[in-house]
Amino acid sequence: MGAGHGHRLYVPGDSPVHRLPAQCKLLAVLCFAIVVVATPRERFWAFGVYALLLVAVAAVARIPPGHIPRRMVIEVPFVLFAFLIPVIGLGERTTVLGLSLSVPGLWAAWNILAKATLGVVASILLATTSEPRAVLLGAQRLRVPGLLVQIAMFMLRYLDVILDEMRRMRIARESRGFEARNFRQIPVIARSAGALFIRSYERGERVHLAMLSRGYTGQMPIIQKMSASAGQWGAALALPLAALAVWGLSL
Repeated sequence: MGAGHGHRLYVPGDSPVHRLPAQCKLLAVLCFAIVVVATPRERFWAFGVYALLLVAVAAVARIPPGHIPRRMVIEVPFVLFAFLIPVIGLGERTTVLGLSLSVPGLWAAWNILAKATLGVVASILLATTSEPRAVLLGAQRLRVPGLLVQIAMFMLRYLDVILDEMRRMRIARESRGFEARNFRQIPVIARSAGALFIRSYERGERVHLAMLSRGYTGQMPIIQKMSASAGQWGAALALPLAALAVWGLSL
């Protein structure tokens, strides 16, 4: 796998957070998410402290202020779902801005928004300060099943290849005068999707045969050492430990 393969989420840097091994940051984010999920939804102040902890990590990592909000678009479906819950929820009702909303639905919406947002921000911080390949190698160091790690590696490596193939097919369609204006163009798009699948499958076959010819035995070689010292583990786990202390005070 190409070591220089970058990703649009990653922001190069030399901060203390960037220098931490990926396996340390992976475990820290996982533990932080578990603590956040376990926090009672009624403890508003605890979620505020969690958010401040993430802001502190972003400051130490020297992440540009607008980077994280732009990447949080992925959370939009959860936000829309959360806003619908009070409207369609059952149970006791209350009026907010002229709308009759379900009280249990409001609690459920707050629970989803608060915990999902914190989890998304923590994940963005991980992706922003760690190269994608390093994250996968870190997962391998944490004894994540090797097959899952390899699948993720191939997806990461060849996603740009597939997107580039899609771009070439789109240019070819448009050079022949095709414009997707209404539903009548759906059959053309469907045939293009089928052709893309076949081309991707054939390329995957060629790549697999090339790997076998070079001695691939089902295990990717590790060409980068990612050992972590006790100090690095301690620095990475400072975030979930601080969150755990807040969780203990919230009970």
